[in-house]
Amino acid sequence: MGNGESLSACTLDTPVGALTLVMYGDSLCRIAFGNLNETRQDLISRARRMNLPEDVKVDDEACAPAVRQIREYFAGTRRGFNLKLMLKGTDFQKKVWAALARIPYGQTRSYKEIAESAGRPKAVRAVGGANNRNPLPIVIPCHRVIGSDGSLVGYGGGLDCKRKLLQFEEKESSNK
Repeated sequence: MGNGESLSACTLDTPVGALTLVMYGDSLCRIAFGNLNETRQDLISRARRMNLPEDVKVDDEACAPAVRQIREYFAGTRRGFNLKLMLKGTDFQKKVWAALARIPYGQTRSYKEIAESAGRPKAVRAVGGANNRNPLPIVIPCHRVIGSDGSLVGYGGGLDCKRKLLQFEEKESSNK
């Protein structure tokens, strides 16, 4: 990737806590729960796996488009994102992430429904694994995936965060 692009990061306070956004050039490549200091080792580890530079510089300007859209989301004025994304994963993970991105705002889908949407109806556990590796929570709305019985299961930001995001979207959906 030696084209001179660099990793830039910033921290954004949100109603579900601090988020660290990471950009590679003008592409959003990672959203991590917690502030930059808390997540620096995780970011360096992920950068290595993605063959990206390991030095992450704080650059609010580079993150500005993503910050603006995430703030609009939490203000209730944005339901989807229009950002350049950099996704590194297996073909199956990318299919799952694409299926997640198609879940309408304010709605949920089960892991089984996502497996079917990704073309692998029996791969429910694998969908859970791909969901867990989603590098862009909120933007790729893995919080909208629930258990077949309607229960909240697994979320990188914790189940309380998942509950808050779902309740927020449900409330915003009923306000429109």
